[in-house]
Amino acid sequence: MKIRPQRLKQGDTVGLVALSSPLKMEQLEAKTAFIESLGLHYKLGQTIGLPDGMLAGTDEERLEDLHAMIKDPEIKGIFCVRGGYGLARIVDQIDYQLLEENPKVIWGFSDVTSLHLAVNEFSNLVTFHGPMLSNGEEAMDALSAKMFQQLFSPLEIQYSEMISPLETISGGVVRGELTGGNLNRIVRTLGTKFEFNAQGKIIVLEDIKEELEHIDGMMNQLRQARKLEQAAGFVIGSFTELGKEETYEEVLGIMREYLAPLNKPVLAGFQIGHCKPNVAIPLGVEAILDADEKVLRILPGVE
Repeated sequence: MKIRPQRLKQGDTVGLVALSSPLKMEQLEAKTAFIESLGLHYKLGQTIGLPDGMLAGTDEERLEDLHAMIKDPEIKGIFCVRGGYGLARIVDQIDYQLLEENPKVIWGFSDVTSLHLAVNEFSNLVTFHGPMLSNGEEAMDALSAKMFQQLFSPLEIQYSEMISPLETISGGVVRGELTGGNLNRIVRTLGTKFEFNAQGKIIVLEDIKEELEHIDGMMNQLRQARKLEQAAGFVIGSFTELGKEETYEEVLGIMREYLAPLNKPVLAGFQIGHCKPNVAIPLGVEAILDADEKVLRILPGVE
């Protein structure tokens, strides 16, 4: 069993950090306003407003920011305010023992997948795959905002067709630990110390700005690395901003080719990832995927 962080309470302080690409400062106000709407206080990390070309500061600055938030006893949760690129450059330098000894909420998605995978394995800690506190400079949609309530109370999440239409690629029911996230970032772990652990797990897959050829290539790489056969089941999230005239249905065609022959539960159509709404889920907890009844049930992510 992985460690579940303590639930947040009204009046708690959380840290806002940019551990990948730099944040556009005109977006900060919407993000801090949302945190305040949850009844939380916040501290800005040193990486907020700290550009260094394509990254929010140097590797050393971003690592120092993360460690400072972990060490700070006042900080009850760490929210990544931007994805983009760069977290994988520091995962081999993170003090995972420090985080395991000071477990707290970690929230983000996209490039933050690199952090989720590493923390789930090396700190034995549940983390949260969810939106970056706003839709750019705009307020978040209602359902995405509602999903933050799972941080304040141990709630079981049930994702069914009441949220979005779902499509069964391969039937069956399975229970396993939920993991995964951004397909590109998952594949980039292969051959490293931080190689994606798929054994007996339910894998979430989503991505953005990838052409069908690239999606096929990444799925083939996972197949040849034997990750697909090791997994217990698959949750297919959003694949947005595809190549010209390419469609989500064509993405599902690729998923059928690789996943249906495995005879494991595969359910697609989840509004998880680069989409609106972006339904937040805990990673590292047990879940039940029922591809026949078209439902995903996820145990609470906080204590």
